[in-house]
Amino acid sequence: MSKKSADPGQFEQSIQELEHIVQQLEQGELSLEQALSQFERGISLVKHSQQQLHAAEQKVQILLQQQPEPLQPFEPQTGD
Repeated sequence: MSKKSADPGQFEQSIQELEHIVQQLEQGELSLEQALSQFERGISLVKHSQQQLHAAEQKVQILLQQQPEPLQPFEPQTGD
């Protein structure tokens, strides 16, 4: 996988593009050929996004394993 695929902003762009594709497909105004092309692009985006999520999940697991002590739940301070 290239370094570009690890760009966090790319994940958000993929999600936005997927949302746009879904809207186009739901409207039903695309020709069959256009709809199929958009569907293929959507599948490609989903696969790529899943790979990015899996990589991020693995990084989180590694970081958690490196912690000497278990993490405590976050409790925000109140301004009282």
